[in-house]
Amino acid sequence: MNGTFSMLLEYLEKLNESNSIEDLWAMHVAAMAKLGFDRLLYGFTRFRTAHSFGDKEDMLILSNHDPAYLDEYANGLYYHAPMVRWAAENVGACSWGWMQDHADALTESERKVVEFNRKMGVTAGYTISFREVSVRAKGAVALTAKSGMTQRDADEIWAEHGRLIVQMNNVAHLKITNLPFSTSRKTLTKRQREVLEWVGDGKTTQDIAAIMGLTPATVEKHLRLAREVLDVETTAQAVLKASFQNQIFVLDT
Repeated sequence: MNGTFSMLLEYLEKLNESNSIEDLWAMHVAAMAKLGFDRLLYGFTRFRTAHSFGDKEDMLILSNHDPAYLDEYANGLYYHAPMVRWAAENVGACSWGWMQDHADALTESERKVVEFNRKMGVTAGYTISFREVSVRAKGAVALTAKSGMTQRDADEIWAEHGRLIVQMNNVAHLKITNLPFSTSRKTLTKRQREVLEWVGDGKTTQDIAAIMGLTPATVEKHLRLAREVLDVETTAQAVLKASFQNQIFVLDT
């Protein structure tokens, strides 16, 4: 117990010190590998609907899987993955043995994903689906057991450390969703962030020009470029989306 407590304390200290998603993810991957799960795939969206997770370009996806696996899996296969369906409909942790237990109920598309995973050595593990405060948000992580391990091996690890692993992933998820992130699109520049922040404070273009010592035309240019980066049509949408991604009102590190 003392060893587990020390490991958790060290993990939480490093998590608290992380000021970028990159640093946090590297630390989290290493921690999970020590517990027997060395390949992770994390996904989060704030644009979920009843029939979709939103535009893939707006999702935050983190993984240390081989690029050859990710290139195909993230290019549409994920949408038909049985454990993704489970995560969309449930909260908590689930053994990948669930797929075997429900093999007769899998669709043809889901069976193709299972076969693809088998060929790529992604056969044993657990999925954790996080509890969200918004119906539009959804996050989950797939933990793949080390190569050569069976699902029975993974279940034995889970019996001993499952509660710890779930809570470590929960706090990592909470930290990730509070750090600035950009998707596959470009990141806002400092000037673009600043003008959006002033818009969020209710300032007009003329106000922002005076505050920042710019011309109104320059302010409009920064707003236009911010809208392009965020792929939205209006400045109000840009403020909302940048807020979702924690790209405005953030400390410069």
